[in-house]
Amino acid sequence: MKLLFSIQKYQYLQEKVLAIDAQSEHPQFELGNLEVKYFPDGERYQRILSEVSGREVIIIGGTPTDSDTLELYDLACAIEKYGAKSLVVVVPYFGYSTMERAVKEGEVVTAKSRARLLSSIPRTGSYNTFILMDLHTDGLPHYLEGDINTVHLYCKEVILEGAQELAGGTDFIFACTDAGRAKWVESLAKDLGINAAFAFKRRISADETAVTSISADVQDRDIVIYDDMIRTGGSLISAARAYKNAGARNIYALTTHGLFSNNALPRIKESGLFKKIISTDTHPNALTLAQDSTNNDSFLVVKSVAKLLYDKLVKK
Repeated sequence: MKLLFSIQKYQYLQEKVLAIDAQSEHPQFELGNLEVKYFPDGERYQRILSEVSGREVIIIGGTPTDSDTLELYDLACAIEKYGAKSLVVVVPYFGYSTMERAVKEGEVVTAKSRARLLSSIPRTGSYNTFILMDLHTDGLPHYLEGDINTVHLYCKEVILEGAQELAGGTDFIFACTDAGRAKWVESLAKDLGINAAFAFKRRISADETAVTSISADVQDRDIVIYDDMIRTGGSLISAARAYKNAGARNIYALTTHGLFSNNALPRIKESGLFKKIISTDTHPNALTLAQDSTNNDSFLVVKSVAKLLYDKLVKK
């Protein structure tokens, strides 16, 4: 059986994958046990309690923060050191996508440097495998260097189910916040046999944009706005307001990576533009917010990618 570990913030996804596996006819995964504690100065202590020598090992660990990234890196390096036969690293959310390229002279391309860090995890077997989910930039897998196999796992199946749940079927328009997401949203709409729309916007400042026009007639139509990542919600609110002003009836939001930074969720809710939001659980913030006792009206609903991930890991 394959050993399944996770960093602390992704234990919920580890548990869900193991629960699915336990219900299968031929379970394939075993819980990888760790001891994790902290010294008085904040230094993290990790100890692998499961025997990994000669075993196929999987780690679930995204990179929401630098601390999480280093926790994942340290664990992966130790697993190789103690003789793992193979290593698969699942990164549900790859952070640093904001800085995936330099625009101004002297800017640090953090996505590249973090990818180099993960690339330096010692190799087990013929290569290490990284599974990345709904990346903000398609070119990010190419930042991982050396003897690494990269898999970009799209969450389309979960997203399409979520969209139909929100709109109660397929009588809606699939929309996005700007033209940059148009290709992806058009693909989603095509799969459902419905129309797509996107908003044209111009940047006013570093953190403010304005929508200038939209690409389709949305009068008296329900709209599901998809954005691969909701961070502060500014672009989402701006786009929703434009669709509403153009005559949209009900507006819903759908995202893969629900970061909801800087009180984004209350701000989105208080805008009065949205009926409901669905996010997957690739980022722990979405699950934390959905489970918050103040969210009793289920404005935010979380759909898990665990089954999608399980199916991929089983096929491997």
